[in-house]
Amino acid sequence: MSKELSKTYNPQEIESRLYEKWLNKKYFAAKVNKAKKPFTIVMPPPNITGQLHMGHALDNTLQDILIRYKRMQGYEALWQPGTDHASIATEVKIIDKLKSEGIDKNDLGREGFLERAWEWRKEYGGRIVSQLKKMGSSADWDRERFTMDEGCSKAVQEVFIKLYQKGYIYKGSRIINWCPVCQTSISDAEVEHVEQGGHFWHINYPIVGEDGFVEIATTRPETLLGDTAVAVNPEDERYAHLVGKMLKLPLTDREIPVIADPYVDKEFGTGCVKITPAHDPNDFEVGKRHQLPEINILNDDATINENGGKYAGMDRYEARAQMLQDLEEQGLLVKVVDHVHNVGTHDRCKTTVEPMIKQQWFVRMEELAKPAIEALKTGELKFVPERFDKIYLHWLENIRDWCISRQLWWGHRIPAYYCDQCGEIVVSGEKPEVCPKCGCHHLTQDPDTLDTWFSSALWPFSTLGWPDQTEDLKYFYPTDVLVTGYDIIFFWVIRMVFSGYEQTGKSPFHTVLIHGLVRDSQGRKMSKSLGNGIDPLEVIDKYGADALRMTLVTGNAPGNDMRFYWERVEASRNFANKVWNASRFIMMNMEGVDTSKVALSDLEDADKWILSKVNRLSGEVTENMDKYELGIAMQKVYDFIWEEFCDWYIEMVKPRFYSEGKETSKVAACWTLKTVLITALKLLHPYMPFITEEIFCNLQDEEETIMLSAWPAPKAEWDFAETEERVEMVKAAVRAIRNVRISMNVPPSKKAAVYVVSEKEHVRESFESSKAFFAALGSASEVVIQADKEGIADDAVSAVTVDAVIYLPLEDLVDIAKEIERLEKEEKRLTGELARVNGMLSNEKFLSKAPEAKIREEKDKLEKYAQMMEQVKARLAQLK
Repeated sequence: MSKELSKTYNPQEIESRLYEKWLNKKYFAAKVNKAKKPFTIVMPPPNITGQLHMGHALDNTLQDILIRYKRMQGYEALWQPGTDHASIATEVKIIDKLKSEGIDKNDLGREGFLERAWEWRKEYGGRIVSQLKKMGSSADWDRERFTMDEGCSKAVQEVFIKLYQKGYIYKGSRIINWCPVCQTSISDAEVEHVEQGGHFWHINYPIVGEDGFVEIATTRPETLLGDTAVAVNPEDERYAHLVGKMLKLPLTDREIPVIADPYVDKEFGTGCVKITPAHDPNDFEVGKRHQLPEINILNDDATINENGGKYAGMDRYEARAQMLQDLEEQGLLVKVVDHVHNVGTHDRCKTTVEPMIKQQWFVRMEELAKPAIEALKTGELKFVPERFDKIYLHWLENIRDWCISRQLWWGHRIPAYYCDQCGEIVVSGEKPEVCPKCGCHHLTQDPDTLDTWFSSALWPFSTLGWPDQTEDLKYFYPTDVLVTGYDIIFFWVIRMVFSGYEQTGKSPFHTVLIHGLVRDSQGRKMSKSLGNGIDPLEVIDKYGADALRMTLVTGNAPGNDMRFYWERVEASRNFANKVWNASRFIMMNMEGVDTSKVALSDLEDADKWILSKVNRLSGEVTENMDKYELGIAMQKVYDFIWEEFCDWYIEMVKPRFYSEGKETSKVAACWTLKTVLITALKLLHPYMPFITEEIFCNLQDEEETIMLSAWPAPKAEWDFAETEERVEMVKAAVRAIRNVRISMNVPPSKKAAVYVVSEKEHVRESFESSKAFFAALGSASEVVIQADKEGIADDAVSAVTVDAVIYLPLEDLVDIAKEIERLEKEEKRLTGELARVNGMLSNEKFLSKAPEAKIREEKDKLEKYAQMMEQVKARLAQLK
């Protein structure tokens, strides 16, 4: 073997070089292959506006681990990548860019704006992809898709038309979340509820024809202009006499009825609720039940419209202030109570969202949700961890119709056309030449675009060629696992599942692996406002992608948030260094050694022990990975490599390299080192792909990449349970010797005779067969194994293990005269310290004036010094 690893592990040098190699050799490519079983993961498409953040890094690391594992297991593993057009996020970015050039979106017009949007996508859309590649992501990049590419757009159009024809898509007025700044409807998903200090304004509504008033409380007094009733609970005796009467609506010339509806909570506020069907989702429902008129009082920019009388044209908050002043002047403002409440804001621009009634496109959800609910109950779909079942079902069982239209330009335009003459709606893939109803030739396309989630809901099958029945679709679909954060179960997972059943008759995947958020070291969410975000690319530049990947997986359990610590990244990099240095040591000692003829019968106990260990590890890691316990699997591989392999086995075999005339023993050690290292590297590969590839390719010549080498499966002939027990017994004795030496401050360089005493013959035999490495690891000048204590001095220091007692002659460990001198000095020092502490603690003045913490500290010192004194006296007695 002439290859060698460079002296130090340099991730910057190896990572880019190896990634190039993998791309050039097409190792990530997946194709229809009937001889193999497929395994498919679709990548949650990152937004083209995206910059790689820790969430992406975690999400993609977990997917890459699964894909690399399955690829090595012999599956045809496809990781389908792509990006999302992210309508609202991208539109906001492009509008900002135009603003910086002094251009208004509307000056450009729709076509001009879309040209700029596609340019923007060309310039920035690939950024996130190149960043994902830096992570080592082994997705099949030749298949990269985009939610607005030709194929995905065709799928979107097909689904819209199909659902419309089946009556699942309809146009209706609905209270929607309206952002007055972006001037678009936004989904519940994009509304962020923020706690704000506000007020409850208590207002009197006069009863028509009587002297009394009805007192209501509201946080949005300006919506009073759109009130069409006041509601009370039908069981509330206080107001039973008012139901059916009319009230004078303040500041207007309208009268409104008092109605009874169970929606009203008797205990809350005054028990009377103003009903504004056009500006509150709950009021909208009440209004539908009681056939109340819906009066919209706002323009799209949140100024008051013509229904607001003298307040028309004012901004919503300006109108609020003026109305409150007018109410006060008329004596109708009863009181103002401070109130903290959750206000819906737009997650992108932070504007307070206004519930408004609008004509929108909706998907009827009740029927579509049924198979998605059923899938969980029949086990066709499962969540890891299972507790997320509840969230999924809760959303589905309480689902509202989905508002899918957005007042944006960037996105899939709704394929609906309106006749300019008679208003007939035609839904069609092509613009109709003529109105089917009145024969008019002028039709105008709906200006709205579809919610981004409408296209990403089709992602698992649209990326494989659907609606065409392609070979890819037949082979790779349904996909296997979806990996995603718990924050988008509703927006994305549920919509993919019901879309999968509706369009293909199948669930789009059988397992959803949920991960949590990556938080900072204090447990806070990483965010721009806190400035505590950590850039994964910075971590990679400093420590390498392998160290970042390992850090993200270590201790990570499905569904749980994790904290990011720089110290952990350093620990991961230290582990990589350990693997690198151990591999270099092994390769240096294998120079010129031919291990091709080694048989299992040539192996010594230590060899069989480590082989048996790695054999069991293969089985356990496979089992953990099949259960998606990736953090546990990683920890086991780490512990094995660091402790068993590096700290124990390599140290056990070192004497065999340096002793003359033991060629067979040396060759057996080389074969074992290489075999076990290769097995361990394979188990580590999905987690740390770069370092494992670099070492693997330098360690052997049979295969050109670890990526396509076979995943280790346990072998019956590598199971040496008895040998394992024997070696573990010797290890326990080494530990016992080390503990004795540490407690007596014996320098590591000082060798001592070691006596092993056991009545049991098999125990003595075990030590006999491991004598060479036992002597090396136990710093022994000689090892004597016997059945009784004969010939061992009475002052020998003993250490007890389960089946044997180990004795070390005292004079071998310490220079007795010197040690007595040292201990007497220590005794004198401790006597002084104890006198000082006791003096302080018996001084009333000190006790009455010193802070509690200082007194506690002195008491702790007293305890420590007393304990040390006891040990020193005991050792002196023993030596004298």
